[in-house]
Amino acid sequence: MEAREGDMDPKRALDEAARLIERADSLALACHVAPDGDALGSMLALHHLARAQGRSSQVSWPEPLAVARHYDFLPGVDLVTKPADFPLAPEVMVTFDCGSLDRLVELRPAAEAARGQGSLIVLDHHVTNDLFGSVNVVDPAAAATAVVVRRLAARLGWALTRDAAICLYTGLVTDTGRFQYDNTTPEVFALAHELSEFDLPIAAMTRRLFEEHRFAYLQLVASCLARAELDRGLRFVATWVTTEDLERFDVSIEETEGLIDLIRRAGEAEVSCVLKETPGGIRVSLRAVAGVDVGEIASRFGGGGHRFAAGFTRTGTVAEVLAEVRDAVAGASPPSPGG
Repeated sequence: MEAREGDMDPKRALDEAARLIERADSLALACHVAPDGDALGSMLALHHLARAQGRSSQVSWPEPLAVARHYDFLPGVDLVTKPADFPLAPEVMVTFDCGSLDRLVELRPAAEAARGQGSLIVLDHHVTNDLFGSVNVVDPAAAATAVVVRRLAARLGWALTRDAAICLYTGLVTDTGRFQYDNTTPEVFALAHELSEFDLPIAAMTRRLFEEHRFAYLQLVASCLARAELDRGLRFVATWVTTEDLERFDVSIEETEGLIDLIRRAGEAEVSCVLKETPGGIRVSLRAVAGVDVGEIASRFGGGGHRFAAGFTRTGTVAEVLAEVRDAVAGASPPSPGG
């Protein structure tokens, strides 16, 4: 990976982050809007570890503060600070799994204030990260931000707790797709082994994170699968969720997080896409098997992610945004056989 402005030697960045945290009496922790398992898990893990060390710590993310039902078992998720009550000028602020200032929305001013005083730490593993911090601990080779947090805890000499282990395991297992994705490295299995020693309820966690859904959500999924479109030549599959769908089935937008994992099972497709209507625009999730870098596609639209998993939010209608995504995939895809 070529060096970019804001890059720092990974070991030096980790050392500097630890130095800032060691000197701080209080921490302000934040993750991106509509947080997923890795964002929540990595943030809450450091929150528990800081409190175990007697440090004051607050956690937050942009409105809405709701999380998907399958994350509400996470220790500390009910202790979130409203963005309006988040420190305006944090002593030290740490962001998790967040690729840009824009994804902090109303928490952005706090991050900018912290950066102005040299105390904004960015912990992430996305290659598309903007490196917007004073200290950027960003490792695209790490399977999850949870991995980066574990390294930081080790550098600080902070012993893990069971609550932190539950949160870190959630980040690890969700961002590796239950240890099925290409990012499942020996380091991942070593960390999973370490965390499992805290007597984690792995079977119950797995069911809650991946398998347990309300019947209303299953009905919404059936509707979305029925309208899915497959472009065989482009090897591209897509579907969408409208605000009308959410109202009809009484399902929250947070509950639809796993829909992309069903769409991506289409064997005829290399790239899968789910579009969701939200008040802030069309939220797009992309997944790839091979051949197409969806992280690069997402970055064109102001988003980010990895080669195989990425996303962005775009203004317009579902049809308009889907057409833009389809064109981008067509420009990035190798020619289809015989095409």
